[in-house]
Amino acid sequence: MSDAQGSSVQSPLAAAHYADSANQYRVVVTENERLARDTYRVRFACPELAATIVPGQFLMLKLAKTDDPLLGRPFALYDTVLDTAGNPHAIDVVYLVVGKLTARLAASRSGDAIDVWGPLGNGFSSQPVEHLIMVAGGIGQTPFLALGREFLGRRQYGVPPRVIQPAKKVTLCYGVRSLDLLSGVEDFKGCGIDLQIASDDGSVGHHGLVTEVVEKVLTENSAAVCRIACCGPEKMMEAVAGIARAHSVPCEVSLETPMACGIGICFSCVVKTYQPDGDWDYKRTCVEGPVFDCEKIAW
Repeated sequence: MSDAQGSSVQSPLAAAHYADSANQYRVVVTENERLARDTYRVRFACPELAATIVPGQFLMLKLAKTDDPLLGRPFALYDTVLDTAGNPHAIDVVYLVVGKLTARLAASRSGDAIDVWGPLGNGFSSQPVEHLIMVAGGIGQTPFLALGREFLGRRQYGVPPRVIQPAKKVTLCYGVRSLDLLSGVEDFKGCGIDLQIASDDGSVGHHGLVTEVVEKVLTENSAAVCRIACCGPEKMMEAVAGIARAHSVPCEVSLETPMACGIGICFSCVVKTYQPDGDWDYKRTCVEGPVFDCEKIAW
């Protein structure tokens, strides 16, 4: 197995982990920066993935040269990084340290190798809208920098690039427990996203739930054609789905269901969804999702 930056993973060990997925790479960490308490941004060069991934899709990451932990973990695209010619060549992933893999990833330094496979999942809708309202709780803000850039006409993603009519306004309603967990504020503001913050303890922004901020934003922008994109704790997403329904606003949710393989083989990430005939079935978050119409989810 080559350790060269961006090289495809070819070893029998990799085959055991990734089954028949073709988009597997061993990449090299170029940056690993602390953004907030227990929150980091890791960057690695991989032009193949950077060119094809779209907002809402995710990657599976695993520490290279070790089986501890054995399985990879899913991480949303935060953004792609352009080279001097304006071509996407690297990927940023933002993560919260919550277990063994993320703790070890936080200790990674420039030059360390990680294994990655993707891009995976379906991504957010590219349908035009006047006002895109993105709702995040906890670490759920991670998919929304790229999505916001895309709908403000600042960047294009995918091959061929997704062609999206720019929205008139993009808002991020971002809820955290406290100020020290807030991350990416300058990134969001820097690309023109309207940032509305809520905190449980009142240390930053609105003192209360992010759902209260969502209600306020929808009420103040009732004349606009809106759509919601939401990611975060399940109870929060269920509450946002109810708010969207009450305001007759379409809503997509990006589920954070635990995954083992990321490519649809293990069926460990299934979610109960409603079918067109009113019955229900299980769908794999890694393949049919992670983005679903909120009305399809059997909360």
